[in-house]
Amino acid sequence: MSPRFRQRQGRRVNRKAGKKASPAGKKRPRRQQGAFEYAALAALAMALLAFGVVMVFSASWGSSFLGQHDSYYYLKRELIFAVMGLVLMFFMARFDYTRLRRLAPALMVASLVLLALVLLPGIGHKTNGARRWIGLGLAGFQPQPAELAKLAVILYMASIMQLRRSRFTSLRTLLPLLSMPALACGLVLIEPDMGTAITIAITLGAMLIVGGVQLRLLAMPAMAGGVGAALSVLVSPHQAARITTFLDPWKDAQGAGYQVIQSWVALASGGLFGVGIGNSVQKFNWLPENHTDMILAIIGEELGLVGVLAVLAGFLLFAFVGYRVALKSRDPFAKYVAAGITTLMISQAAVNFGAVTGLMPLTGVPLPIISYGGSNLVVIMASIGILLNIAINPRSRVAAPGTRKFRAIEGGNRSRRYGGASGPGAGSRRRAHA
Repeated sequence: MSPRFRQRQGRRVNRKAGKKASPAGKKRPRRQQGAFEYAALAALAMALLAFGVVMVFSASWGSSFLGQHDSYYYLKRELIFAVMGLVLMFFMARFDYTRLRRLAPALMVASLVLLALVLLPGIGHKTNGARRWIGLGLAGFQPQPAELAKLAVILYMASIMQLRRSRFTSLRTLLPLLSMPALACGLVLIEPDMGTAITIAITLGAMLIVGGVQLRLLAMPAMAGGVGAALSVLVSPHQAARITTFLDPWKDAQGAGYQVIQSWVALASGGLFGVGIGNSVQKFNWLPENHTDMILAIIGEELGLVGVLAVLAGFLLFAFVGYRVALKSRDPFAKYVAAGITTLMISQAAVNFGAVTGLMPLTGVPLPIISYGGSNLVVIMASIGILLNIAINPRSRVAAPGTRKFRAIEGGNRSRRYGGASGPGAGSRRRAHA
């Protein structure tokens, strides 16, 4: 070797050594993978929760004083649910999501049993023409099994799809997978609860698309679901009235169309920046369900269009980060669960936005995290905890054996395509040359 070549090699070695060197011989701490998604999802969940507690109090203090003679009645209960939700969220964030594979079938069966119990007289509590709650008599707490069924369906579908790990290419292989979720949707429609059935169906469709199911195969299950929804509307006068009201609210402005018209009045009164937090007029028994399903209308009245758009931006950001977690997951179970939870959250928000603004019929779907309600809030916060665990759990970034083999084959073909050597000897020759 020439002296000049040795001198160049020495400079390269010195530069590499200088880059690797660190003060006091300590290694630089590596940033944990998924830290950005974890921090963003946790911050969004807590911000929406804090905002929801404030808006529940603002929307309910007048009606709660007139009804329960306690302006803080709904606030105190919402704070209890919020604390329960936060505890569950951070517990599930530390709970290894892979254990949920084994628990998914039992959770699915338990949710089906609870959905059936709701329909029994004396057990199910009926309100506004729907029997959706189990009356326990515990300080007025009435759990809603349909909320648990949403999460159970996601975990059950993900566990079955992960076990098969094959594309569903025919209805013969697809329909058995949908039997249990379809039964859950059927029980929910009998309550009746059209909004929850719609969100479950949207979530199922998103998970199947992520699993590689072709859209043409989803046409028949979608048609069957549409037929079931139509039969539910024909059987239930309450739901039929909501459909006719959606088409023409002014036809029965003092009856079935009253709620959506008062929602429009609230949104119109807010203008661009709103009348100020706490200054709503519609919340004084003008707008029904102002602290639950219709809380977005109160937000629009008090904070204006800016407040509504801020809430919309929060859910869109949640969708971006949640689907980012799903895309980065190489474990099929983690990918399906992350996509399902994110779709569940966003579909509920979309249905609520549509109902409050009159773009969809009223369905009784609350605004996630923000609306008052114990069952929905606790289940949603627990679901976000599972999403947080997937974001930072190293197991979610480990591909299944079949996936790893496929990627290895794909990489080998790519090396041949670009003229690289293949075979076991190629790697050893490259290492020896290096």
